[in-house]
Amino acid sequence: MSWLTEDEPEQYDEYDESSARVRPNPKANKPRTKTRPGHEDSVVGRVYAVDRGRFSVLVGEGTPDEHTVVATKARELGRYSVVSNDFVNVVGDTTGDDGSLARIVSVQERTTLLRRSADDTDSVERIIVANADQMLIVVAAANPEPRPRLVDRYLVAAFDADITPILVITKVDLQDPAEFLANFAGLELRVIRSRSDEVPFDELTELLQGHTTVAVGHSGVGKSTLVNALVPDANRAVGVVNTVTGRGRHTSSSTISYRVGSGWIVDTPGVRSFGLGHINPDNILKSFGDLAAIAEDCPRGCTHLPDAPDCAIVEAADRGDLGEIGRLRLDSLQRLLTTLVTQRGTPRAD
Repeated sequence: MSWLTEDEPEQYDEYDESSARVRPNPKANKPRTKTRPGHEDSVVGRVYAVDRGRFSVLVGEGTPDEHTVVATKARELGRYSVVSNDFVNVVGDTTGDDGSLARIVSVQERTTLLRRSADDTDSVERIIVANADQMLIVVAAANPEPRPRLVDRYLVAAFDADITPILVITKVDLQDPAEFLANFAGLELRVIRSRSDEVPFDELTELLQGHTTVAVGHSGVGKSTLVNALVPDANRAVGVVNTVTGRGRHTSSSTISYRVGSGWIVDTPGVRSFGLGHINPDNILKSFGDLAAIAEDCPRGCTHLPDAPDCAIVEAADRGDLGEIGRLRLDSLQRLLTTLVTQRGTPRAD
């Protein structure tokens, strides 16, 4: 039984469901499009630090309006990585005021890209830095002991990325590095020596001008000490070497770029391994310039491994033409090639 009287329905006609207005859903009714904003109002900046999804971007570099903008990565970039020393386009609040936040909407084309993998079996690359043109390979003459094979891997990565390698050997007052440096006598590799109590400030500063230089090295070799000497306000943590294991303790946990005059130095976390799982084996020989010249006489498809038939490098070693240093260089080359061949198959000759 209805609680309405006979003359009441007319009063409630305006509330009938059939007359109710349906609120439009703009998201459901609007056709999807792949067209993205042009961001003509974006400004260009250099990413010099990355911290948990926040990017410190220097905009107006070299101008009176130079300042830092904190930004996040725009959703439209998807999984595209933004790394230290990338040049990016940012939009939104680019004033740099406290509490302001901008968005990185695009990454400009990179000139170089230094990468590594977790190990030689991992083909997934991990980007270290973009747009670097020099690499400071920092090695200690002692404490911890230098590792020639790790330096070989840095050289391979540098040549693969078309970055000029420079060897900085620290703590030369603790140990004569001559024996270690003999491993690289066949390469045209610039070497800078540094003492525990004295950093070659002038030489390094001159070397960095006009360049973007990435510093890499084993934990505990003094890499952050060099950066602190070049950039006093960097305040990079400096660690010590474990007296039991002889290994350095990880101190720098992030990749940060610092300006040195007209140049930049990029300090990276110390590593104990440098995987080359992402490297094309064809490029490995390029880091062994002394052996690459001999390899020009190798047959097409030569692997340069010990069992390679008619390999000019192996034959030169058998004749004794390479000398002791050359044999060490060949051993290093073959160790790297063997590791990658095991995972990928026989490399193609250049």
